Amino acid sequence: MPVPRETLATRLGFLLLSAGCAIGLGNVWRFPYIAGQYGGAVFVVVYLLCLLGLGLPLLVMEFAVGRAARANMGRALRVLEPAGTGWHRFGWFSLVGSYLLMMFYVPVAGWMLGYCWYTARGDLALPPEGVGAFFGELLGNPAVMLGWTVPVVVIGFGVCALGVRRGLERVVKLLMAGLLLIMAGLALRAVTLPGAGAGIAFYLAPDWSRAVDAGLWGLLNAAMGQAFFTLSVGVGSMLIFGSYLDDSRGLTGESAFIVALDSFVALTAGLIIFPACFAFGVRPDSGPGLIFVTLPNIFNAMPGGRVWGTLFFVFMSCAALTTVIAVVENIISYGVDVWGWSRRKSVLVHGVLLTLLTLPCILGFNVLAGFQPLGSGSNVLDLEDFLISSNMLPAGAILFVLFCTTRYGWGWDKFVAEADKGGGPRFPRRLRGYLTYVVPVVVLVIFVQGYVARFW
Repeated sequence: MPVPRETLATRLGFLLLSAGCAIGLGNVWRFPYIAGQYGGAVFVVVYLLCLLGLGLPLLVMEFAVGRAARANMGRALRVLEPAGTGWHRFGWFSLVGSYLLMMFYVPVAGWMLGYCWYTARGDLALPPEGVGAFFGELLGNPAVMLGWTVPVVVIGFGVCALGVRRGLERVVKLLMAGLLLIMAGLALRAVTLPGAGAGIAFYLAPDWSRAVDAGLWGLLNAAMGQAFFTLSVGVGSMLIFGSYLDDSRGLTGESAFIVALDSFVALTAGLIIFPACFAFGVRPDSGPGLIFVTLPNIFNAMPGGRVWGTLFFVFMSCAALTTVIAVVENIISYGVDVWGWSRRKSVLVHGVLLTLLTLPCILGFNVLAGFQPLGSGSNVLDLEDFLISSNMLPAGAILFVLFCTTRYGWGWDKFVAEADKGGGPRFPRRLRGYLTYVVPVVVLVIFVQGYVARFW
């Protein structure tokens, strides 16, 4: 006799757990430096339009498929597909996409944990060039990198081993509360620094010269990729939480709340980083090194910097861990729903496998540093990021749109009926033509242009 599917205990648990999956390093690590590169407010506006026009409808679709099937994407497509169709053949997107994301995301989350410890101990209280050398030594030592990666894996799988209510819901609520509280304090401190006004202007005032240099397609590709990356839509990472949700609330309002909270965190992260950069005269568009080299130097120059620096990396770690826990649950559920494993077996097998699969990313900064798959200066992390952000997420987005809108898939009427169960706003039926014909073409064109820009 099948075991009844566990559901989340509260609506708040669903909202914070889903938001926790969306809110992560994409908001507070990836978003600020991409915004800096692509024109500040110009990028922010295009990004928000992508969230509303592409990300929000796709999020509703993932939740609807998950709730209707009460299963992971790997099984949900089989349950909901019309007889004789082959949609279930794409179920592997969920497992492969989640693994690709975690293969580089978990090591970066490990860097965050490491920096919490190093900052609190005062190990980063170094001259400016010393912080850069410290980060280089961290990347160059695979044993130390693995030493910080393993705890992230243990936390992610350990929380999920406790189950949906006792593990995921309870822990992510605490992490999200801590994240939002620390973020508010950091933002207040950053915007009151001397000279912070220039950073706010850089962030919130449009810089058309940087946007023009990036090009229209480069700007659109970056904004769409960030929208998909930050919401984790396209590979079923959000779908799994729909499968744990009851029918009391409509999915449009819930999705809008999650998108709003995700956007709030991303925008507030910019208010932490850009004012601090300008207050201390450093470049705000210096790429990922902004977090691990530039900001520690800023904290070193700031009164009480060790405390603020430690709080910042605790904040970053909370953001990273909420996403790790959420995506790990999607991986575990694949083993349970598709292969019929017990939760315990799925935790053990996937925990070991993911630890091993983080090694290419870790070794890409040292032993495999000569391997530059995307051209000079690239590494394994860049390749894994490219495969998931620029390939699987857009492809998965098109898959969900076609599955939910066409008569060859689950179908528009069934999708809308599921999305509108319970209280709250209804899904706009007038969007059918836009979602069926416009969105797939837009995503495909931007996807192709991204390849052209990168390789030609």
